[in-house]
Amino acid sequence: MRWSKSLTVGRNLAAGVVSGTLMLASAAMAQATAPTVVKPATDRSGSYYHYGLAKIYEDLATSQGRSDYATQAIEEYKLALTADPDSTYLQDGMAELYFKVGRIREAVQVSQDQIKKNPNDIEAHTLLARIYYRSLGNLQNSAQTQMVQLATAEYETLVRLQPDNVENHLLLGQLYEIAHDSVKAEVQFKAAQGLDSNSEEALLNMARLYSEQGDIQRVVTTLTSLPATDRTARIEFALGASYDQLKQPKNAAEAYRRALDIENDNLDAQRGLANALLADGQMDKALKQFEEIVAAEPQDAQSYVRIAEIQRREGHYDEALVTLKKAKALVPDSEELTFNEALTLDALGRYDEAEKALTDRLTAAAKTDNSYTDAERSNRAIFLDRLGMLYREQNKTQQAIEIYTQMIALGGEFAPRGYQGEVDSYRDAHDMAKATAAADAAYKALPTDRDIQRMYAGQLADTGQGDRGVAMIKALLNGKDDRDTYLTLAQIDVRLKRWADASAALDKAEAITLKPEDKLYIYFLRGTLADRQKQYDAAEAQFRKVLALDANNAQALNYLGYMLADHNLKLQESVSLLKKAVELDPQNGSYLDSLGWAYFKTSQYAQAEDLLLKAQSRLPTEAAIHDHLGEVYEKQGKLKMAATQWERAVAEYARTPAADVDAEDVARVHRKLDTVRVRMAKVRTTP
Repeated sequence: MRWSKSLTVGRNLAAGVVSGTLMLASAAMAQATAPTVVKPATDRSGSYYHYGLAKIYEDLATSQGRSDYATQAIEEYKLALTADPDSTYLQDGMAELYFKVGRIREAVQVSQDQIKKNPNDIEAHTLLARIYYRSLGNLQNSAQTQMVQLATAEYETLVRLQPDNVENHLLLGQLYEIAHDSVKAEVQFKAAQGLDSNSEEALLNMARLYSEQGDIQRVVTTLTSLPATDRTARIEFALGASYDQLKQPKNAAEAYRRALDIENDNLDAQRGLANALLADGQMDKALKQFEEIVAAEPQDAQSYVRIAEIQRREGHYDEALVTLKKAKALVPDSEELTFNEALTLDALGRYDEAEKALTDRLTAAAKTDNSYTDAERSNRAIFLDRLGMLYREQNKTQQAIEIYTQMIALGGEFAPRGYQGEVDSYRDAHDMAKATAAADAAYKALPTDRDIQRMYAGQLADTGQGDRGVAMIKALLNGKDDRDTYLTLAQIDVRLKRWADASAALDKAEAITLKPEDKLYIYFLRGTLADRQKQYDAAEAQFRKVLALDANNAQALNYLGYMLADHNLKLQESVSLLKKAVELDPQNGSYLDSLGWAYFKTSQYAQAEDLLLKAQSRLPTEAAIHDHLGEVYEKQGKLKMAATQWERAVAEYARTPAADVDAEDVARVHRKLDTVRVRMAKVRTTP
């Protein structure tokens, strides 16, 4: 029987190619000598015979990687189709084989021919869809657009033919995403979720879509719609990353922990947990996680950098440098490492070394033609800004100006930041005339930049031109609801002591602020407004609202902690708040001053002196720091040193903008200075 003969050939080919080839030759000779007969239009047994051979050659081609077997398989498919030309199964099989062996053009042609014969051929549509989809990453823009359209058309057909296929809905949704049609993409992802409510891919695709739209809260809502007991490690990881973006480190840490509970060897989840703990100020727990990470993966330079950051923030500067040295052995050219090294050297007061680290990096990466990529431009701006701050800390105003001039030359969004840096450098030096001239030059260079306009208006208000500054800000509004401009107006009104106007501007800003996290700065400014009016309970309430939303808001921690200490209220809490602020920003002179003042208020004079001297080294022109140091020295009986500090405080107050000076503070320093001079005179005249 012919049927049994074809099976025998198949068995022989499976056992060995040589014997199979001989049998094929014998079969061909037998056909050549056989009498001519009229064959039916469709020879299904002959078709099956050649199809069996095609599959054997195809398997051999796949297992042994030989192209000659693939060619033989294709020829057998053709013979099978000659015997049964209308077979959809054979057409689809040959198209699939063309695809497997990389003959994409033939695969597309066969599939398209088949669809012409049978428009609802699911296999042909599926193969075309796969081919088009997999080609997307290898094409230029115009070809990419065309291929997206082709793939989309195929998957739209497949969704129509197979409405219950989850994968097709997901892939079609992704194609709509690529085409920037988020509405249609969401429909497909929801359809997939409707078919499988526990589908990990459906949830993650929807989450990604909402993330790309900037709606991170909706990402969280989508991911948490699945009960925690049904979530996978990937979903928990995505949830943790979303909480990171929302600046909710506690929630992020919990999500990453759940991911680790599911996959305890997931280093990515452990890194997420470590970073979330660090962001939440849980230094010891974060350090433990990072140490476990580097134990498991000693080449993880990034984790060494994070360990060094923790050591720096906890004041272990020498240890931080040792850790950074380990990281440098792994990634000697790391910009982040260099930046952290400079911060650590700065914290140690090794300013020359910090300057060299930053300058060397900037010099090595400099391009004389300014042809930086966007990423290079951004990184350069960060280094320039840090170097500018370093010069400002040392009262090297001219060097700082030169650095900010380089930032201006970067253009784009960096130019306004450079101009702002110039103005701030002169303000730090209490050279208000040059600060105003710099603001004026910035305004002339970028007259339509709203940040520059707001900065210029503020400078005018601080130099006796309050009405002009306010008018400039109001002109920016021009009937529009602009949150940032209302906030700037409120700040200027606070500095001008126009309390009612400041409150009204904050009301308008809050009315158009929808997201809770965006109200943080409004609450902070309300606290500042209340404090300036000596309404301390109201101020405290506003700062606590900020911290309720963001427990690591260093600005609010500092302001509230200092205000409590200054008025001898809740002194232990004040110290705790300020310690946290300093941990978050160890190089901030204002925060160091605040913590030093809180230590003074709790009679810890040695600690107070140490911190205030550090603060003074960073903000040498800040009158309040000299005043505080005078208090410490007076308590220690160092009257001459106290007098020197109060004399400097008086001199700096005289150079400080009026908006930053409280007349009562100035009068109080004068009284203290007079008193200590009298005491010193008595000591000198005592027998």
